[in-house]
Amino acid sequence: MKDKIDKKKLPKHIAIIMDGNGRWAKKRGAARVFGHKNAIQAVRDVTEGCAELQVDYLTLYAFSTENWSRPRIEVDALMKLLVKTIRKETETLLKNNVKLQAIGDLTTLPEVCQKELMEAMAITKTNTGLTLILALSYSGRWDILQATQKVAQEVKAGRIDPTDINNDLLEQYLSTYQIPEPALLIRTSGEKRISNFMLWQLAYTELYVTDMMWPDFRKKHLIEAIRDYQRRERRFGKISEQIKAISE
Repeated sequence: MKDKIDKKKLPKHIAIIMDGNGRWAKKRGAARVFGHKNAIQAVRDVTEGCAELQVDYLTLYAFSTENWSRPRIEVDALMKLLVKTIRKETETLLKNNVKLQAIGDLTTLPEVCQKELMEAMAITKTNTGLTLILALSYSGRWDILQATQKVAQEVKAGRIDPTDINNDLLEQYLSTYQIPEPALLIRTSGEKRISNFMLWQLAYTELYVTDMMWPDFRKKHLIEAIRDYQRRERRFGKISEQIKAISE
């Protein structure tokens, strides 16, 4: 299936809303955390697939700011699973030249999670292959709000004139600064919404929704999503004739 992908039209940045873990477990008569544990193989497969295809960036929506309101037992289990997974997978990331980054209000994570995350990012920071970004305690509204607050502080200090505030300036204060906007967003479980994820960055992102639950998602499904993406015409507000003229 990889041979059917046009390597010249690969999305530079793929973002994924990994949805359906709880429902996947429920169908099997198990606790929700069982679904989260079985989702790790999907993360491995997709990360490996993106690295093999030479996609530059992969962002995984791992834990939203709204997820803190879930039952305490599930949140605690997720945090323990996060620590365990980072410890186990760091060496693999290093061997495969994958750089790990994270976005979100990381200070709200348990200290042990912060420690493991920072150590893994430090160990892989010189890697030059795929950049794997974990969105943790993240939401699009949080990102825009914290960026706006920082700009307001700069204005108050006299370092920015309000008339100079534009898209480019605000983007410098987003958590995704210097990361290209996602070209493709994949969402599993069939839900047709973006769930407060990268509200600013997804303005012209192509959306791909599959009914498959995240724990069942594998490389072949990633390739199917990329093939679907490559059949589309990305116009960014222009008309087809303008796009064709630019490409000629």
